[in-house]
Amino acid sequence: MSQTGLPARRAAHYLLMQITGEGRLMPELIAGGALAKLGLDDRARSQRLATDTLRGLDRADRMLKPYLKKTPPPHVMNALRLGTVELCAGTAAHGVVNAYVEIVARNKRTQSMKGLTNAVLRKIANEGPEGWNKRPVPLTPGWLRQPLVAAWGRDAVTGMETAHFAGAPLDITAKGDPAIVAHRLGGALLSTGSVRLEGAGQVSALPGYESGDWWVQDAAAALPVRLLGDVHGLNVLDLCAAPGGKTLQLAAGGADVTAVDVSDKRMARVEQNLTRTGLSAKTVVSDVFAFDQTGFDAILLDAPCSATGTIRRHPDLPYAKNGSEFGALIDQQAVMLDHALTLLRPAGRLVFCTCSLLPDEGEVQVEEVLARHPDLTTDRDTLDRPGIDADWITSEGGLRLRPDYWPNQGGMDGFYMAVLTKAG
Repeated sequence: MSQTGLPARRAAHYLLMQITGEGRLMPELIAGGALAKLGLDDRARSQRLATDTLRGLDRADRMLKPYLKKTPPPHVMNALRLGTVELCAGTAAHGVVNAYVEIVARNKRTQSMKGLTNAVLRKIANEGPEGWNKRPVPLTPGWLRQPLVAAWGRDAVTGMETAHFAGAPLDITAKGDPAIVAHRLGGALLSTGSVRLEGAGQVSALPGYESGDWWVQDAAAALPVRLLGDVHGLNVLDLCAAPGGKTLQLAAGGADVTAVDVSDKRMARVEQNLTRTGLSAKTVVSDVFAFDQTGFDAILLDAPCSATGTIRRHPDLPYAKNGSEFGALIDQQAVMLDHALTLLRPAGRLVFCTCSLLPDEGEVQVEEVLARHPDLTTDRDTLDRPGIDADWITSEGGLRLRPDYWPNQGGMDGFYMAVLTKAG
């Protein structure tokens, strides 16, 4: 990115300021029009630069520390972080340094620090990619790292951080035969049935997108529906359905699907995907607790959660959040579980899942719901599926997935899921 990339750099700086300073998430910022004034190329550049910087933020800070007597104001620090990531990716120093000096100089409160910005970034340029690569894998912010280490141990968390830093390939779920889709797209067919693509580029330009042959869905996120096995002819409720990957899976399997989500905008996206793929489901915009239709053969509850399992794709999360709202989410999950069970017919099955790495949002929730409802059991037989490692099965009968699994294949999202069967 040359000096002509200044608008993209300024936008990336704005994203970083909002995420690290205001606690806003990148999807929220982009949906709110943060990049609307940029052309398509600059929009992509700014988002990529902000994402790369968030992934490597701890490493950037470690590189900058020897050159800073004290931490500068956030406006300057974020410019230095962005510049460090660009310089260590091999971008020409002249354009990078000048751009971030200008960004610092344009702010009246920090314009006196343009000399510092220039001097520090030139020192970083001397270290370059070699200095970057010899630093350790970036650590997760302490507020999240500490509970993860307590739950899984330091070695496992280091593996997760390696996966977070590497980012995520593109996983897709095929409407029909995944082997055919993998061959057509030049992807790898994973053991669990998903197709994985490296360096996929623009998703909507890939063969089979417009014709609805597949949809984007992480391999871990595709497993909850697969645990139900053959759903043909079953009356299935998908609660908290948006963005709709699981709804599409159920519909493709021949289920009679009712998809419920509280957001009309997010449900519109589900309906768009149903139209594109030629699949059908009943869509209902409703709060979960206001939905009271009963007698479902199976229910899928992908409950609102911390989303800590998705950091490979969303590196903004640990910098925008601090965990303070997670307690309320955990309480909400328990109440949602209890309500969902009232909608399930006797002998029906409920799949509870969260894209979380925190046991309180997975293993503990299931242990507690089993204690509250003596007529519930976990269906361990459903976990005997292709690609599922026995080591992933938890003591209470659920499935724990982590980003450090499949390290040589690109990892997977962190997820927890369990199939709960109601007494007949």
